[in-house]
This record gives sequence, C-alpha cells and structure tokens, in this order.
Amino acid sequence: MSMKEVSRAAEADARVLSGAGYDAVILENFGDTPFLPTVSAITVSAMTLAALRVRDACPDLPVGINVLRNDAEAALAVAVVVGAHFIRVNVHSGARVTDQGLIQGAAGVTLRSRRALAAQVEIWADVDVKHSAPLGARPIAEEAADVTARGMADAVLVTGEGTGRSVDGAKLLAVRRAVGVPVLVASGATVETLPALASSCDGVIVGSALRRDGKAGGAIDRDRAATFARAFREVFAS
Repeated sequence: MSMKEVSRAAEADARVLSGAGYDAVILENFGDTPFLPTVSAITVSAMTLAALRVRDACPDLPVGINVLRNDAEAALAVAVVVGAHFIRVNVHSGARVTDQGLIQGAAGVTLRSRRALAAQVEIWADVDVKHSAPLGARPIAEEAADVTARGMADAVLVTGEGTGRSVDGAKLLAVRRAVGVPVLVASGATVETLPALASSCDGVIVGSALRRDGKAGGAIDRDRAATFARAFREVFAS
C-alpha cells in the first residue's frame, strides 16, 4: 500500500478501538517482515506519519509505539515527536536468540535517551518474549525482577511462544508475584480466556482476536472489537 493508504488504515483501526472504549492503542510496523533489529530512516518517517494521523483523529486516546524488531531508540524518537504515552520494547534487558539473530537489550541507552529528551514516555518491556529463545535457562521471575529493578521498566508484558498464542498461566503468575509494576498479557487473549487471565494480570494487549479472520495483520472488525471490550470490562471490573 501507499503511505496514504497505510496511514488511513491506522486511523480507521484507531477510530474503531476508540469508539469501543479501549484504553490505548499501539502502532507497530507489523507488515515489515522479515524484521530488522534496527530499522532504517524510512521506517521511522512512516511510523511518525501514521502515529500523527492516529493522534489527530483520536486526540484523547493514549498511543504506544513498537518498532519491530527491537529498535527502542526509533520507538522513543517517534513517541517524543508525536506525543505518545509509551513504547513497547521486546528485549529491554538481557539477550535473546531470534529469527533476526542475537538481539541484546539496551536499557541503559534507552533510559539515558529518555532522560536527555526529557520525555514523559513509559517503557513497557517484554519478558521471555515470543518468537525467541534465551541464551541460557533462567527463571522468568528473575528476568522480570531484573527488567523492572535494574532495567526500570514501567510495565511488564508476558506473551506466549508466538503471535496469537496463549500465555502459560504459571509463568504469568510468577511474573505477577515478582514485580511491583503493571503486568499485561500481550498475546493470545480472547473473550474466552479473559476470566482465567483476570486474577494474574492487570490488563491485556490484544490484536489477533480483533481481526476479521482472527489472525494478526488484517483490519480490525468493529463487532469483534466491541464484543472483546465489553467482555474485558465485565471480567476485570468484577
């Protein structure tokens, strides 16, 4: 698609989510597969344009930026320019083996950049992130504790093994017990799984379950989005 079409699609999805009462939206370059560990300037420009369109269309809707595969510096730059509320970083600290090769966290660089820019932007960091493997076995509770205490992440995200895959309940509970910041499920959440998740997390990041075919990458279905939002409110408010 042209950038005009891409930004229009981002705006359309944001309007649907805003209308359904979602608390925030995340923009990411999901269509850029195969991903690069560090993106080029054109990706930063494209993400900025799309994010600005979303902010203009839904000025009261908090926005997050995730630059795949793990370009926290680019995400922070976009977030500062457009006034986004947070960035998502798949590998904020430590190192993981991925289809992009070895990805190493750069928490120190990201935090110093945020301070230098005087940016009020939260860092939402994954632990044991999907589509990756650790260099060495380590309890997920230790990883989560480090990413918050030493990496100073503002929220911790827990995923399944891949996009759209459910999280392991035991791992989720271990993370929740190990940290004092919000814990969000970041893959595999569906209307059916919300009741089981509610006792072990503070919220969810949902994508695949809102699409017309139930798979990541397509347009958001208005009815699916509304149904999920209602179910979430009912479960997490109880």
